[in-house]
Amino acid sequence: MDLGFTTAVYVVAAILFILSLGGLSGQESAKRAVWYGIVGMGLAVLATVIGPGAGLWQLTAILIVIGGLIGYQLASKVEMTQMPELVAGMHALVGLAAVFVGFNAHFELANVLTMDDTAKKTLEGFAALLAKKSGAEINILRVEASLGIWIGAVTFTGSVIAYGKLSGKVTSAATKLPGGHLLNASAAISSLACLGWYLSSGALLPLVILTILALFIGVHLIMGIGGADMPVVVSMLNSYSGWAAAAIGFSLGNDLLIVVGALVGSSGAILSYIMCKAMNRSFVSVILGGFGGTAGPQMEVEGEQIAIDADGVAAALEDAESIVIIPGYGMAVAQAQQNVAELTRRLRAKGKTVRFAIHPVAGRLPGHMNVLLAEAKVPYDIVLEMDEINDDFPNTDIAIVIGSNDIVNPAAQDDPNSPIAGMPVLECWKAKQVFVSKRGQGTGYSGIENPLFFKENTRMFYGDAKTSLDQLLVVISGH
Repeated sequence: MDLGFTTAVYVVAAILFILSLGGLSGQESAKRAVWYGIVGMGLAVLATVIGPGAGLWQLTAILIVIGGLIGYQLASKVEMTQMPELVAGMHALVGLAAVFVGFNAHFELANVLTMDDTAKKTLEGFAALLAKKSGAEINILRVEASLGIWIGAVTFTGSVIAYGKLSGKVTSAATKLPGGHLLNASAAISSLACLGWYLSSGALLPLVILTILALFIGVHLIMGIGGADMPVVVSMLNSYSGWAAAAIGFSLGNDLLIVVGALVGSSGAILSYIMCKAMNRSFVSVILGGFGGTAGPQMEVEGEQIAIDADGVAAALEDAESIVIIPGYGMAVAQAQQNVAELTRRLRAKGKTVRFAIHPVAGRLPGHMNVLLAEAKVPYDIVLEMDEINDDFPNTDIAIVIGSNDIVNPAAQDDPNSPIAGMPVLECWKAKQVFVSKRGQGTGYSGIENPLFFKENTRMFYGDAKTSLDQLLVVISGH
């Protein structure tokens, strides 16, 4: 297949990717947007496989089948709550691929440079492209390959650690070695020195050292970021994987990789910035591994958590007129969205005003609350964002919190030393009564204590969210 056809297919695929990205902005167009992405990726793979310089057909076909089967298995079994873990794992693969491609470019270049002019004329594909490069272009290629390897290595180990934190296999607490930020800075400066060494010598050793340094930065950078900021981290790693792909695209002379990598990199960076703003985080602070930290010890929480049973909650709901439900990660883990939807239907049938409050972060990661509620057929017009509903809590009879912690934590406003200090939160404690559906008395995923659970107008409805709501629905049906 000639280059012109391949380029044309790449252009179509790039347009489909752009349409896919744009369609994800709305719930109604999201499904169509996903199909745009699927078709675009299919065209891109096809054009690459049959394009100029393609070879190793049997191996390529085997790898495509294996990758497709693995992807299908993962996508079929993954729960909605595990999507961030899956995304982090995919980012790790993209980063690792960038490292492998970068090293392949180095070895191919080293091989081409040892050939005489006659041998160079027989080359095809990427090797032929390398043979035509001047000395300056070769140095540019080495910079591109080094950037791809460095960003890819950071993305790989960083994504592995992010996966570990999200899955509970690695502590969610921010952990650094002594002199943590200085170590990161030293590794980054040493990487630049290795780049200069590589450009002057073309040797393999500086590239290997650069890779090891990047692998360390990825681990240490993400370990230094606490669990409360993991949603931002996943988005940030998405951005890194895009820039790694773009850098490798320049190395390979692949226009589609450049375009798609830039799209992923820029959109991931923008989403990270938006989420940082929603959490009142410094974007620069987060991407530098939580640079800064708290100024002192957190405030002590006084009081005790008072439990309530299903009968007590049902009786209070019977007397209430206005109810706001705040879904969180606990709802997603328990897969309780259908129970929540059924509770909503029964309360509305009794003439009560029921609305949902969604925090900007919770609507995206880690539970995708908007998606879960839509799946359960909750009317979209009663699902409101934080800015739309926060002022209504003082006039709300009951606020029901289902498995949320940070997004309803008053410490964000009251404790300047809290890890979430300054983060905008849902002010549900201003409601007349607050019921919290929670597994137990633990601090939850991020490890931050919540004074809401100890307030006089708060009652703890302990247990798995789905089980607790099942009990509540039984009692309500009897009223």
